[in-house]
Amino acid sequence: MSKLQGLLFALATLVLVVAATLLFTRDWLPPLVSDRAAIDNAIWVSLLVTGVVFIATNLLLAWFGFRYQDADGAKASYWHDNPKLEWSWTLATAVVMLAFLFNSLSLWADIHGEAPEDAMLVEVTGQQFRWVVRYPGPDGAFGRTDATLVDVNAENYIGLDETDPAAGDDVMRINELHLVEDHPVRVQLRSTDVIHSFFLPDFRVKQDAMPGLTVETWFVPTEAGEYEIACAEHCGLGHYRMRGFVHVVSAQEHARALAE
Repeated sequence: MSKLQGLLFALATLVLVVAATLLFTRDWLPPLVSDRAAIDNAIWVSLLVTGVVFIATNLLLAWFGFRYQDADGAKASYWHDNPKLEWSWTLATAVVMLAFLFNSLSLWADIHGEAPEDAMLVEVTGQQFRWVVRYPGPDGAFGRTDATLVDVNAENYIGLDETDPAAGDDVMRINELHLVEDHPVRVQLRSTDVIHSFFLPDFRVKQDAMPGLTVETWFVPTEAGEYEIACAEHCGLGHYRMRGFVHVVSAQEHARALAE
């Protein structure tokens, strides 16, 4: 590697890292509109640590190529190992990874902990290729469902048993999730066919919906507006069509929408 190549390599490293960071933070990562700021903080810390290490190692590689390039009369020297150096970088890496691990475990516990008692309850069922959103109605209880009652032609997408008294006031919407600003929401996720992944990028929410299981997650939307629901698990040929919308409104607007 010539001196010019070494300099160009170092410059390219810096430019690519800066450009990738700007694109990720400005264009690829949408603004946060929920209480999950800890996820963004973890992303930033990871980017900072790995970015510094990446830049440092590549600059070091460029320096060695620049400083110790081949020259007339140069002789190569060989050495096999340096236990102290190897133990040092191994332990340093282990400490950093353990810090990431404990932070991730703490973050996981917060995200998957119990929802507040006053959290709004909503059920979201993934189905090829739609999101079926159900609210329990004034009685606060969901009606019973039975997989044998699923009838897409009759728009009974989740197999709701209409003979169950609790089913009479259930409110269902397709691909439309209405939430209350600054109020916690507890989402019960289900699937009637294959694995889907309930993904709300603006809220930093991503949770798989598993057939035969009810999986819960909760969060607090903090800003009114309209946002996207995506499926982050390839679920069939119509996967690209499995898209919905989250409408975050005030408490008064939400009550009026349910009444309608």
